[in-house]
Amino acid sequence: MEKYLIPHLGYFRLSKLRTKTVQRAMDAISRQVVRGGRLISPGSVSRIRPVLRSALSEAKRQDIVGYNAARNLRLPNGACPHAVVWDDEHEAVWRETGLRPRVAVWDLNNLAQFLEAVRDDPMFVLWWLVALRGPRRGEMAGLRWADIDLAAGELTIREQVIVIGGREHIGPPKSVAGVRSLALDEATVKLLWELWHEQRRRNGGVTPKGRVFVHANGRPVSPDWLTRRFAKLVKQLGLPPVRLHDLRHAAAGLASAAGVDLKMIQHDMGHASPVTTAETYIHIFKKMAKEAVRATAALLLSHAKVRMSLEGASQA
Repeated sequence: MEKYLIPHLGYFRLSKLRTKTVQRAMDAISRQVVRGGRLISPGSVSRIRPVLRSALSEAKRQDIVGYNAARNLRLPNGACPHAVVWDDEHEAVWRETGLRPRVAVWDLNNLAQFLEAVRDDPMFVLWWLVALRGPRRGEMAGLRWADIDLAAGELTIREQVIVIGGREHIGPPKSVAGVRSLALDEATVKLLWELWHEQRRRNGGVTPKGRVFVHANGRPVSPDWLTRRFAKLVKQLGLPPVRLHDLRHAAAGLASAAGVDLKMIQHDMGHASPVTTAETYIHIFKKMAKEAVRATAALLLSHAKVRMSLEGASQA
């Protein structure tokens, strides 16, 4: 609102706003230069429009305006970058040239290597949860002990920490679908129990409304700090570079490879529609599926060779 919409539309009277005026504003926004000297991406423009459209829809419901001037706009087309799974070929090119995909996801081997290396990191349980169940960084930063049912093995996402203008705010998840419950396996429940006991020992007690992920001094972690901390760990370990958000992508890919259906993955990721899930992760799903097929085929062939060799021995 403050960076794009108010500078271009803030001085118009709401009752005088017309589609042509809004179109001109969006065209001007589409020509803006952002960090790095690049034009603003079509994806960013497509995320700005819904903010205005939602506000004008509310204005229409309140009979402040007669129609929504942001409904029938022409926006620049542009393909969103699809995530690439780090395989041996991509990793070899990156290590030799430094060139990397814009959005990349670890495969199972890299993910396992990371988790093994950071087992003693104070935020290990958080990294584990994001890699396994795919919550967003703000949802993890806002998680409270009252949101976890250790007896039932369930975690509920009710709110998240949002950073606006350098200040943190507690708010609802990204969408209505973001309010969700995630089932936890026995290993994850055990890790959370260990974390609870550690905080009780260190702080003398744990309150239900207390944040789950805090620093040693009890101060809650922030989403931006988590991003920086994760990037630092990845660089120290010499692993192919990924963002913290890409752990979420990896979680979706691993769930698909494990046979979890699309509807359940949509629920776990907090997407409003399975279409969003499919469009976001389709390339990861395909890559993970190919790896799973290769692994299955290799296993079958290895057993087939053993069987054939045994048959040959018996015949001899």
